[in-house]
Amino acid sequence: MSGRHTQRGMVLLAVLWAIALCAALAMATSTTFRSLAGIVRIDRERVQADGLLTAGLEAAAGIVAALRDAPPAERTTTLTFATGSVQLTISDEGGRIDIGKAPVELLASLLRYVGAEDDDARIVSQRIVALRDIAGQARPNDPQPRPGDAAKPSAQGTPDQPAAAPAPFTDIGQIADVPGMQPQWMAAMAPLITVFGGDGVNPLTAPVAVLRALPSFDAEHLDAFLDMRSSPFVDPERLSFLLGPAQKYLKVPQTHVVAVDLVAGTTGGYTAAARAFIVLLPDDKQPYRVLAWTPISRFAGTGVVASLEAR
Repeated sequence: MSGRHTQRGMVLLAVLWAIALCAALAMATSTTFRSLAGIVRIDRERVQADGLLTAGLEAAAGIVAALRDAPPAERTTTLTFATGSVQLTISDEGGRIDIGKAPVELLASLLRYVGAEDDDARIVSQRIVALRDIAGQARPNDPQPRPGDAAKPSAQGTPDQPAAAPAPFTDIGQIADVPGMQPQWMAAMAPLITVFGGDGVNPLTAPVAVLRALPSFDAEHLDAFLDMRSSPFVDPERLSFLLGPAQKYLKVPQTHVVAVDLVAGTTGGYTAAARAFIVLLPDDKQPYRVLAWTPISRFAGTGVVASLEAR
């Protein structure tokens, strides 16, 4: 009898161990499935957010196209879809100071405006010009035209059209490491500068801070300037004349490069943001062209995130 009891005990123990093992496997499988479900959900949310960003970019291009010859003044719009919403803000890069083309006195004036002393502003602006000269010489055979020259047929030029100059800078952050440049100056300058502008600032779209940063800026006539600019039939030449000597740094571009800031949020709470630069060219086969597309998260750690997101 004791042998039978021992055998039954062994069988019972084996059954209990088997049940425990099955329970452990079931728990592990359940955890794995939950993890996989979470990953699938995140991927779905990410795809939806990417779709919202794309929809926002398409809408921004449509807004710019509808403006026709009107200047692309800054504006913000929010679009709502079944999967979430996207907020888009458009602004004209021509209204900012192009660090790749601005003369040294304009760069120095800008640095003084953001807090640099006269000597520091002069030295750092000269170093920026020297850096862009070196960068331009380093790519003498660059096949890509400057984004600001996007209307040109090719970088090689034609008998009637000179070849496009290589772009010395491709991102405003490239001047952050110029010797003497202070992080606080760079942060303050970020909303005012660009690499997609021209050799002059567009008076029809320039932010007030950009106007104030111009050399010999006439603050007494700023209110009159802004009142005239708000007129639907403003004359750019007469408008520029109001700013006195600073008018030499103003110019209405033929082609507008537009910055598009996008912030998307899905109904599930996932958020994503990006900045794009687009251009619409006359008689182009494409409705618009994307010159740059950068997720905002890539700016982390550069020291200019806050000012870039504020643009």
